[in-house]
Amino acid sequence: QRHEAEPPPPHLSAAGSPLYSESNTLICCLLTSQTVLSLTCLLRLGLLGKVKRFMLWLLVVYVSVPFLVKLCPSIQAKLVFLNFVRMPYFIDLKRPLDQGLNHTHNFYLEAEVGLRIGVWHTVPAHMWREAQEKDGDWYDSMLSSTHPVILYLHGNAGTRGGDHRVQLYKVLSSSGYHVVTFDYRGWGDSDGSPSEGGMTSDALFMYDRLKQRLNKTPLYIWGHSLGTGVATNLVRRLCDRGSPPDALILESPFTNIREEARSHPFSMVYRFLPGFDWFFLDAITANNIRFASDENVNHISCRLLILHAEDDTVVPFHLGQKLYNMAAQSKSLSGHKVRFVSFPSSLSYRHKFIYRSPELPNILSDFLGTVSQ
Repeated sequence: QRHEAEPPPPHLSAAGSPLYSESNTLICCLLTSQTVLSLTCLLRLGLLGKVKRFMLWLLVVYVSVPFLVKLCPSIQAKLVFLNFVRMPYFIDLKRPLDQGLNHTHNFYLEAEVGLRIGVWHTVPAHMWREAQEKDGDWYDSMLSSTHPVILYLHGNAGTRGGDHRVQLYKVLSSSGYHVVTFDYRGWGDSDGSPSEGGMTSDALFMYDRLKQRLNKTPLYIWGHSLGTGVATNLVRRLCDRGSPPDALILESPFTNIREEARSHPFSMVYRFLPGFDWFFLDAITANNIRFASDENVNHISCRLLILHAEDDTVVPFHLGQKLYNMAAQSKSLSGHKVRFVSFPSSLSYRHKFIYRSPELPNILSDFLGTVSQ
């Protein structure tokens, strides 16, 4: 019987010897390792190339920005005002009730011919029941009550409906104050474009309108951040014409816009660049933006209260202290109460959360006098 030879195993030759010797196996391993290393190097080189291109792009942008700002000073003006940044975005300013203000009236006034600005008037919190379904005439009539009125001037970015602003209105309202606030031209639902002169004119218009409706009710001016610059501009005008307000309150103030811009987080990456002032700060003053509170305090003659948190990173604490020191030495403020209240870093009030201080109502009553409830 004929037997067919069985085929050799796949790893052996016909003679029975191994198809792959140890040397062949080693060569295969080396080739595989070299392939992996080559691929890894190619990947690394590709990634490195992308990183280099990205870093080059960043360098081009970094170098280009100062020249762009210098050639187009209007860019710097937009960065100062930030009126195009509207937070929260989908708020209906016609409905302050949506923000938890159930005793607030929204209305519009013509500050100049063809220029309409949006306004909120919040009455003292204990009037909230009476305020339901009331119209503007009722709110206006309440201004003649014995409760003091605060004209609030907000800072840059956002609107009169910004959350930290609304929370402050609630604190002040609960303390027995009327709060009247508005969006400057170019902010929120107000008409026009922003400028330092325009913001000051809007504030003066609002002050005069309120003053016409008050009998002997105290009228205080409260400015926050950029609004402190508007506030000192306004009060300087009022004092120059012989009708100072009953008090000025500055929350997180700065000395002037150049010093504030130099200290602002936005300027951090360029602060040590040669020619920083020429590129960036001169572009601000080229737009007639100064907000010179350090000069204004030498022309102010009314009570002055400054509030500042030590951990404020937007307007550094030392600028508020510097302004206070200038005010304390001002001849025009001689004989008027000038006070500086600081809030420790441990409280984390930073730039816009001083309203959280449980001591704030007492600070105000000690400085301004007790408010009847």
